[in-house]
Amino acid sequence: MLFGIILSMKTAQISDENQLQSTVQLLQVENLDLRNQNHYLMQQLDWFKRQLFGKKSERIISDLNGDQLQFDGFDAQPLKNKEEMQEVPAHQRRKPTRNGQDAITLDPDLPVRTTFLDIPEEEKVCKETGVLLVKIGEEISHKLAHEPGSYYIKEIVRPKYAHPQKPEEGVLTALLPDSILPRCQADDSVLAEIITQKFADHMPLYRIAESMGRQGVGISRKLLSQWVIRCAMTLKLLYKVMVGKVLASENIFIDESPVKLQAKDKCATGYMWVVVGGDSTSPPYRIYDFRTNRCHDNVIEILQGYRGVLHSDKYAAYQRLAEKKVITWCPCWSHVRRKFFDAESGDPPFRDWVLRKIRYLFMLEKVAWVRSPEERLRIRQEKESPIIDELIEKIKTRLTDGKLLPKSKFREALGYFCGLIPYLKNYTKHPFARLDNNVAERAIRPLAIGRKNWLFFGSENGGDAGAILLSLVQTCRGLGVNPREYLEDVFRRLMSHNAQKLEELLPDQWLLARKKSQTQSI
Repeated sequence: MLFGIILSMKTAQISDENQLQSTVQLLQVENLDLRNQNHYLMQQLDWFKRQLFGKKSERIISDLNGDQLQFDGFDAQPLKNKEEMQEVPAHQRRKPTRNGQDAITLDPDLPVRTTFLDIPEEEKVCKETGVLLVKIGEEISHKLAHEPGSYYIKEIVRPKYAHPQKPEEGVLTALLPDSILPRCQADDSVLAEIITQKFADHMPLYRIAESMGRQGVGISRKLLSQWVIRCAMTLKLLYKVMVGKVLASENIFIDESPVKLQAKDKCATGYMWVVVGGDSTSPPYRIYDFRTNRCHDNVIEILQGYRGVLHSDKYAAYQRLAEKKVITWCPCWSHVRRKFFDAESGDPPFRDWVLRKIRYLFMLEKVAWVRSPEERLRIRQEKESPIIDELIEKIKTRLTDGKLLPKSKFREALGYFCGLIPYLKNYTKHPFARLDNNVAERAIRPLAIGRKNWLFFGSENGGDAGAILLSLVQTCRGLGVNPREYLEDVFRRLMSHNAQKLEELLPDQWLLARKKSQTQSI
């Protein structure tokens, strides 16, 4: 009897000890999870603090003497929900609102500059009778014009001629000069100035309207928006020629950024892609393409027919094309570096080593790009490829050693790198490929600055118009061309230009033609 009691007491004691051990193990696991979660949240808090209060530069100043790398040798106004309708014999049509917003009010003191356009002297004689035509009046047109710093009235006087004995033959006058918007109240110089202010100087249309008002020109934002969209639609053929030139090049850079799109209840999110390309070491063309979403099919459509080298970040749509062998993908090493730069905790010595090795790659690229293409490939194969191999080997080992927190920026950086391993050395095989995608990053920056000012596109048509005009204006800026001068000249020539030779009006060809003309004049 006594033995049974003792045995039951020991059994209960063992059960309590097992339960206690199990509880301790559960608490240890819970404690570890809480520590990991706390560590991850502290990383997130530190990152947000740096974004708010810290410096944005990713530059790292360190002493490399101990391990120095040795190298020798559109604001379109939305339609109202309920529009006034009027009955017409065949159908219903929106009743036009005549509230004066479509009119331009001009300061009566604006200067007037008169241009005379007359018909040739041989046309002033009747071909059948030889009778001299009689001047019966003048056709006078007025356009608001602009020159840097001021507006003026451009008066075009065209004498009208008629046969003195045959009035049925009608009136003869000189034709008006070609303009991108026929019968528009604004001269091409004004349209070029408006587009330059919006897409180069990032001024929203209401500010442009206010600026014009201070100079005696009263104009509505609605009318400005209509002009901008009409100009863009007229330039669409030229835009398509530039798209074709980019997709025909062997080396392009691509990036995308969100933009706001005005909707009924609140602004929706659209996306603006930028594709930089062209046949030169410094790609001249910057193509912007507006889309209402970030679907992978947009990338396939934008890059339709392209089979060359593509530089980008690690967006899955680009990686998908690379896996299908459609393109040769060169992922951006600047993005790889940024991942490790943000991972300040986890393994600081290893992080510093990775950043130092990536820095060596960029230093070697600076040297390689001042050499010939053949020498550049040799430098990459002999100097840069071994560094990349070393990075791959050590980062894979560090990721699989089991000593990493499951949630941390350091583990995220290691995983980001390992996901790109099959493509990291692609740039070393092509002489004009680059280590980073900074060309596209710089091209997307004007869009980021602009949307802080004009905030959103008023419609999908406004987004498409903005993409066309941004492409031409930012390509001009990249080439060092004054966008206002370029646009004004193209606006005056486009309507009469040979449709088979539109390539001559692209910014780079326009610049070459101007330099050639200046050289010949000297």
